[in-house]
Amino acid sequence: MESARVDQRREAGLRTRARLMDAALDLLGERGEDGVSLRKLTTAAEANVAAVSYHFGSLKSLRDAAIEHALERYLDAQREAVSALGRDASLEALAEAFARPMMSALAVGGRDLDVMRIVARAGLEPPQGWDRFDDSFNRIRADVLRVLKANVPGVGHQELVFRTRCAAGLLNWLVLAPVGAELRNKSEKQIERRLVPIVAGTFRGTSTG
Repeated sequence: MESARVDQRREAGLRTRARLMDAALDLLGERGEDGVSLRKLTTAAEANVAAVSYHFGSLKSLRDAAIEHALERYLDAQREAVSALGRDASLEALAEAFARPMMSALAVGGRDLDVMRIVARAGLEPPQGWDRFDDSFNRIRADVLRVLKANVPGVGHQELVFRTRCAAGLLNWLVLAPVGAELRNKSEKQIERRLVPIVAGTFRGTSTG
């Protein structure tokens, strides 16, 4: 009987933790870090103030955990798409894979787009501790460079890294800047037709490195 009560308390705690994380993601996506107050967060999560301290230690720790969770989801999706490309993949195929998580979020909207906004905002000033994601960033970049080197031979390594960073910055900008509204509420195919040539052009760059 006591064991059953312990399990119930644990499950209730996990549900509360999940609601707090979900509420933080929603508020971060809609309003940025300045819009995540303790009152708004606990009201949205239907939790008390003590739950934030119990599960995360502080409001800042909860915000950081939500941002890291958002980035992790984004990197996992991008890495899966890019790593599946063969060496003979075209720049258009690379652009489609690289932009796929962002295009999906723009098409779906809601929570998915909120998560992309969190990633884009945080990317401007990466929080402390983001070096733990270096391996994911490096693996994605290595797969991108593998395809780029096959498509634009003779271009220097650092130039290709620069183009990759420009492509990533372009995608982040789309979900934060007003121009991104032109792609929202469109189907993923419509977004792909408009966006993929632009990202591929960023990868292609000029004829010399």
